[in-house]
Amino acid sequence: MSAPYELRPLDLSDAGLAAVTDLLRLVFPGAAHFTPAVLRWQYVDNPDGPAVGFNAWSGGTLAAHYVTIPMRAVVDGAVEAGLLSLNTATHPEHQGKGLFTRLAEATYAAGAAQGKGFVVGVANANSTPGFTRKLSFQLVTPLEARLGLGPLPWHGEAPLPRFAPVHDAAKLGWRLAHPAYGYSRADQRGHTLLLSARRMKGFRFVLGVEPGDAPLAALRRSPAPLLKAFIGLDPAMRWGGSLYGNLPMRLRPAPLNFIFRDLSGRGRTLEPHQVRFHAADFDVL
Repeated sequence: MSAPYELRPLDLSDAGLAAVTDLLRLVFPGAAHFTPAVLRWQYVDNPDGPAVGFNAWSGGTLAAHYVTIPMRAVVDGAVEAGLLSLNTATHPEHQGKGLFTRLAEATYAAGAAQGKGFVVGVANANSTPGFTRKLSFQLVTPLEARLGLGPLPWHGEAPLPRFAPVHDAAKLGWRLAHPAYGYSRADQRGHTLLLSARRMKGFRFVLGVEPGDAPLAALRRSPAPLLKAFIGLDPAMRWGGSLYGNLPMRLRPAPLNFIFRDLSGRGRTLEPHQVRFHAADFDVL
C-alpha cells in the first residue's frame, strides 16, 4: 500500500527552509550551494515576491519538494507576473510515487489563483519529458550555447521580443546579491556584460547583457574578457559573421531546454525567435 502524503504550501520560516535544505542536500549531495542562506535569498528576498510551491509530507518526513519563484516579463508588450520553475527533489525512499506531478500541479494552480500568467523553466534532457508529457509544458527550444572571443554581437536596439524578463534596479540588485557566488561587470560597445566568477577552460561565463545605463553602479568593474561563453536565448544576438561558434549538442555536458506553460487560460505558445532569456534569468550560480 502506498504511503499517504499530505501536500502543504511552502513553509518559509527558518525551520521550514532548514527542512528543505536537508532534503536538497540528501538528493543532491554534490550541490554545495544549497544552504539556508541561499534558499532564503531565493525563496523570500526576491523583490517579485515570495516563492510559490508545495511540499509532500509522509508523517514527519519531508518526502518531496517543488518550488517556483515569481518573476515579471514583458509578454506581448505588457508587463506580466509569472513563475520560474526552480528546485525539485524527492526523498530516495519516496520516489516513483508521482509526487513531483502532484506538487507541480498544486503549485501552478496556486500561482494562477495569484494572477500569475505563465510558468517558464530550463529543463535538462532527463527532466524535459516530465514537464512536456505530464505537465503540458511547451518545449520552445534548446538554449544557445556559444563560445568565442571578442565582443558579443548584441544589438540592444533590436525590438523587444514577445517574451523578455523585466530587469529593473530591484531585480538586478537581488539577482547579483547571491550569498555564495561573486559577479562583476564589464563595459563593451555601449552595453554591460554581467560576468560570473566561474570559468570554463579559460572562458568567462556571461550571465547577461544589459544596456549601458543599467542600474549596476554597485557591481565591481572588471576588464572585458577576451574568451567568453554565453548560454541563453536572445534575438538581439547577431551570431552570423561573429567569432562565436555554436557548441554542438554532443559536446554539451547537459543540453538545456527552454520550456513554457501558459497559466492565463488563453493557450498561448512561444516561438524560439520570440524569446529573450539569459543565464541570469534562470541560473542561480
